[in-house]
Amino acid sequence: MSELRIRGLRKSFDGHPVLHGIDLSVERGTLLALLGPSGSGKTTLLRVLCGFERADGGTVEIDGRRVVGDGLHLPSEQRRVGYVPQEGALFPHLSVADNIVFGLPRAQRRARHRVAELLELVGLPASFATRAPQQLSGGQQQRVALARALAPAPTLVMLDEPFSSLDAALRLETRQAVAHALAAAGATAVLVTHDQSEALSMGHEVAVLWRGKLIQTATPQTLYRQPVTRELASFVGEAVLLAGDARGGSATCELGTLPLSVPVADGAVDVMVRPEQIRVLHAHEAAPSGAPSFDAIVRDVVFQGQDAAVTLQMQSAAHTVVRARVPGYRSPQLGERVTLTVDGDATAYPRG
Repeated sequence: MSELRIRGLRKSFDGHPVLHGIDLSVERGTLLALLGPSGSGKTTLLRVLCGFERADGGTVEIDGRRVVGDGLHLPSEQRRVGYVPQEGALFPHLSVADNIVFGLPRAQRRARHRVAELLELVGLPASFATRAPQQLSGGQQQRVALARALAPAPTLVMLDEPFSSLDAALRLETRQAVAHALAAAGATAVLVTHDQSEALSMGHEVAVLWRGKLIQTATPQTLYRQPVTRELASFVGEAVLLAGDARGGSATCELGTLPLSVPVADGAVDVMVRPEQIRVLHAHEAAPSGAPSFDAIVRDVVFQGQDAAVTLQMQSAAHTVVRARVPGYRSPQLGERVTLTVDGDATAYPRG
């Protein structure tokens, strides 16, 4: 497959800027998850890369070949980009095999070129080739759509929220199958999504678009643990934000003095920890030796099976309310008096 290079990409609609000078690189064989809330510009960026929309400025290179820039707008059919839309968009009057080979030259369509190989690649039996799309589940249809996108051996695969219409169990299964197929094909791919868990679980890297600007590109672990803004921290999972004071690589807040994952200038900050970092200890349990601990009362519990979201009111002068996430079997009772400690590093954001 290929590498993708985007430099200074801009796009407006009716004078309203949608993409503000996007710079982005996707290395060969990488699955990049493009994450952002609705209206952030994700779909516009995808459509510009596919050639469905013309950019206002900037350049795009796919495998060293410029497809956008300096008045150049290479048509979609000349870019060798595979595209998997949200609903799969299979042709209901064609068989699975005919859908897969639809974009190939006539001779290859007649020969059903690589149909069995591609079905195996996406985790479907060869016998599905003769079926109609409506005989398949939603997840199976999405796998066929991916096989169709891979059939012409594209230089880049674009996936536009391909799992959004699937139920939770089928979504997870289909994600895994698609990720495996892309890896087996050695594909360079961009997955557009607003689903944080999808981006974090599938992407080798995650790029976050926010109001048309690319604000962070990082590994899933770095993005989750060290988001660059407090708004992004709250978007990528749950965040507990507390007023604090940074000094010498640590920050002091109502949960104690916590080491910072990234140093910030000394002064007033907002301290961020994830709910799963807050350990909830029952009355008979002792805090780890030397670890600061704080008394709290359980005000709410939302049991979710494997885990539980717990709202806690700290018994400090400020009576601060925080949220913790605990394993389901350790779920406390309403009104229970517990002790809190914090595991791991925190992230801090300067105020002002």
